[in-house]
Amino acid sequence: MRRRLTYILILLLSLSMITLWWPVNDSQCDSAAFLASKTQKFQVQATKVLVKPWRGKHHAYGIFMVPDKYKQAPFFVLTVKGAGSDCSKPFGYSQNVDDIFAQPGTHLVKDFIRTRTALRLILEGLYFQINDQHNWTLTFPQQQANQNNS
Repeated sequence: MRRRLTYILILLLSLSMITLWWPVNDSQCDSAAFLASKTQKFQVQATKVLVKPWRGKHHAYGIFMVPDKYKQAPFFVLTVKGAGSDCSKPFGYSQNVDDIFAQPGTHLVKDFIRTRTALRLILEGLYFQINDQHNWTLTFPQQQANQNNS
């Protein structure tokens, strides 16, 4: 009985480790190529960061105040120091998120890192690094001057 329990615990620990460290890339564009390119970019730092992955899915995110002219951007790249970069398409425009209010001419973007990525980084001792809003950046392709600011 004790031997079986040991094997079950080893199996569960192994599955947990594989899940936490298995690389997942479901990015919607090539963020590395975009960030390395010489095209002009617009970057904004996080206004607020929440990293509490032990509370479940969608509890590791940053809130960014972005000028309205970037509502029409085809994509943006979220970079979190230590976690890497992921590309996403803009979705939803908010004026109030988690008691943060957008200034005139801006909107709020809330973007997430994976729960398993946050847990892995915490286990690696990087909690304070990923919980620092200065380590979260959204990068947009620079908008052309002749585009509409809607």
